Amino acid sequence: MLTVFDSHFHIIDSKFPLVSNHSYLPPLFTTKDYLMKTKHLNIVGGAIVSGSFQAFDQTYLLAALRKLGPSFVGVTQLPDSVPDKELIRYHTAGVRAIRFNFKRGGSEGVKNLESFAKRVHEVVGWHVELYVDSNDLFDLSPTLLRLLAVSIDHLGLSQKGLPELLVLVEKGVKVKATGFGRVDFDVASALKKIASINPDALMFGTDLPSTRAPRPFSDGDIQIVRDIFDDDLLNKIFYLNAVSFYKPKESLFSPGLSSSKNLDQP
Repeated sequence: MLTVFDSHFHIIDSKFPLVSNHSYLPPLFTTKDYLMKTKHLNIVGGAIVSGSFQAFDQTYLLAALRKLGPSFVGVTQLPDSVPDKELIRYHTAGVRAIRFNFKRGGSEGVKNLESFAKRVHEVVGWHVELYVDSNDLFDLSPTLLRLLAVSIDHLGLSQKGLPELLVLVEKGVKVKATGFGRVDFDVASALKKIASINPDALMFGTDLPSTRAPRPFSDGDIQIVRDIFDDDLLNKIFYLNAVSFYKPKESLFSPGLSSSKNLDQP
């Protein structure tokens, strides 16, 4: 049975502020909804990722972390003006990364990327996550290569920018194996290329509830990965790579992994 650390999903709760983004407000997806939707999967932890529609609100994220427990972490959006003491408070609550959403907005801007990313890494050891079309990576790459820890969401989204993404992977940048229904290329081929360059790069996530994705997450996305890789790499992609990167307060170690590739036994 696969042990899964879900490296990318959203919690959307109307009890907390939501911001219309290009006239879009997402459907609700509470912690209860997430647990029900994934109950057939062996998810032992994960990363709750702030969306454009949550902007700089932290209340929903802190509440979700309390409900889901210490094996889950937060990926937040914060303004560059946030004081160090607030970073430390969020770290204590389980936040482990800061997100720059260049695709949809709602986050700090690119002009503060390098200075802010270096400060949060120095103060609390967080890495940076980018929701960005890989077409834009060529201009961003010099900055990203000066940062200590970076991940790119949803395989970079675009075929055209994939070569630049692979250059970054070679330099140590991590890639979310998420949002397969968002990309414009063959997922299996891209996964193989990334893993061949750096087997520690890929981190699987459900991307639930797949807001605005042309095709939402399904169990078939898990099967795509299982059909490609051997058990050692599956263990890395579904669990070890993300746990090593996010460092949750509580996690399982050396999880078991069956050799079966049938989703009847996920």
